[in-house]
Amino acid sequence: MNYKMLGRFVGKILWVEAAFMIPALLISLWGREIPAVKGFLLSMAAIVVVAGLLTGLCKGSEKKFYAREGLACVGISWIAMSILGCLPFCLSGAIPRFIDAFFEIVSGFTTTGASILSAVEGLPKGILYWRSFSHWLGGMGVLVFLLAISSINGGDNGFTMHLLRAESPGPNVGKLVPRMKKTASILYLLYILLTILNVIFLLAGGMSLFEAVCTAFGTAGTGGFGVRNDSIAGYSPYIQNVCTVFMLLFGVNFSCYYLLLIKQFKSVFRDEELRMYLGLVLGSIVLIVLNLRGYYETLGETIRHAAFQVASIMTTTGFATTDFDLWPSFSKAILLFLMVVGACAGSTGGGFKCGRALLMVKSLQRSVRQVVHPQKVQVVRSNGQPIGEKVLRNINAYLAAYVMIVIVSFLAVSLDGFSVTTNFSAVIACFNNIGPGLEMVGPVGNYGAFSTLSKLVLIMDMLAGRLEIFPILILFSRTTWKHR
Repeated sequence: MNYKMLGRFVGKILWVEAAFMIPALLISLWGREIPAVKGFLLSMAAIVVVAGLLTGLCKGSEKKFYAREGLACVGISWIAMSILGCLPFCLSGAIPRFIDAFFEIVSGFTTTGASILSAVEGLPKGILYWRSFSHWLGGMGVLVFLLAISSINGGDNGFTMHLLRAESPGPNVGKLVPRMKKTASILYLLYILLTILNVIFLLAGGMSLFEAVCTAFGTAGTGGFGVRNDSIAGYSPYIQNVCTVFMLLFGVNFSCYYLLLIKQFKSVFRDEELRMYLGLVLGSIVLIVLNLRGYYETLGETIRHAAFQVASIMTTTGFATTDFDLWPSFSKAILLFLMVVGACAGSTGGGFKCGRALLMVKSLQRSVRQVVHPQKVQVVRSNGQPIGEKVLRNINAYLAAYVMIVIVSFLAVSLDGFSVTTNFSAVIACFNNIGPGLEMVGPVGNYGAFSTLSKLVLIMDMLAGRLEIFPILILFSRTTWKHR
């Protein structure tokens, strides 16, 4: 393990985090929120000291970077960023207990949206901004941002792919263009443009600039932290419909937008994952609308709430316009299914990913065909291209790790004595980076009642879910920390 290179990267990430606290500090200064100002100043000072020490101690590091360094770097960076990023909550007094503040910021950076807070409208605006901005920063990934703005190590000699693979969601990460730095720049440019467009549409609906920006951060990062206690329920139908559309847009693989920009329309329309994603969305909306007949006053209102919640859950955003925990069991079962499936690979959404689920189905079909025709060579294809056996093996390994982590987490959380539905949906909601679950952790509930142990388990679930499991698991392997 190249420890100095690892420390150098973590130091760079912390410098970026300190810089991103400046707007929140300025908002607190503008609003004369003295406790928040003190919280941000002390936090930034602590981050700068740690980042400075890491930068100074890790000078002259070897320029060797392999897959395990990439995975470990991402895992350690996110943990360090969360530990220091929660300090404004603690030091300002907004969330006095460290474990609660740590839970809240991890939920923010991982775009989960699970909260220990029962009310947010009384929080300082600077704190609310930092809380929502953590979604935006975590949505595309802070290391992807670092790759986009700087030429690390003086060139693009392969290690950037290890970082992008470790932090980007989905079964496979490919290059949009030959150089990874340019790929990261394109991804973030698309991300910024869609976020700005979202803000414009929200402003057109009468939202204040502050609320529009914070809501756009939560939508873009598919996170779900709101600035109102009732999430999006108190806004107009127009605002809710705008959020529905943009949640679905941010759940699409960003490669599709790049293909649209270079006018490869046929490639987008033929994308099997995109078709599966849109098919699941439309099918779920239709089934839930049929199941909710008579639940709302008009058909239009029923469609609006059904479409919003399907978009919110499938893209793992976690906004809410209604208490879907009161819906019939069939509708809740559909939402629970969508929690697991999640959005497209290469999007800001969480979950198992449509692309991974599609390949699993195709792999199962191949296994069935091989039973009938054992001598025939069967190839799994996606979008007309053959899928390598290594990718399929990785998906099987991911599924095994996914199931094991869910089982262990569920058993650990169950020690608190809450209902099976509460515990299971809490684990699924955190591991798939959704936020709201069912019953006690439903859209009108929160995670504050869980014990410290359960919160730590759910924190690890959120990190593992956002980072595709392996960057977190590798931190617990002895071989990771051995010298080559």
